Amino acid sequence: MEELFILKDLLLKGDISGALVIVEELEEMSKKDIINNIRSYAIILLLHLIKQQAENRTTRSWDISIRNSVLEIQGLNERPQGNSFYLSVEELKQVLEKAYTQALNKASLEVAEGVYEPRELSRLVNKEEIIDRCMTLISSED
Repeated sequence: MEELFILKDLLLKGDISGALVIVEELEEMSKKDIINNIRSYAIILLLHLIKQQAENRTTRSWDISIRNSVLEIQGLNERPQGNSFYLSVEELKQVLEKAYTQALNKASLEVAEGVYEPRELSRLVNKEEIIDRCMTLISSED
């Protein structure tokens, strides 16, 4: 919030270059917030896809959680004008890659009633397939 007061002050003083620096900082802060929110939903999405693959089954609850997470990620990533996205496909994939470890850790507590350590669980699932499935779901129009 302080940045807005600084920005206003710089604009009133006519310091356009200083104001542009603040605008760039605000843009970066906004993008980081969006990335953090997308990452939170990505963990939930990945968690359920890991459980589906590891247990070779699904539940209605998992399916709905997957759908809701996809919708949230799509909504967060779409710019207000609706014609572009905050994160490119590659950036979105990087967010998923970073979220995967946390999702795997959480899944290890739930798959087969928590009998697997994360490292053991990682050998039962295919990370690339799961990440690719996420990307397909997120990029779909449904």
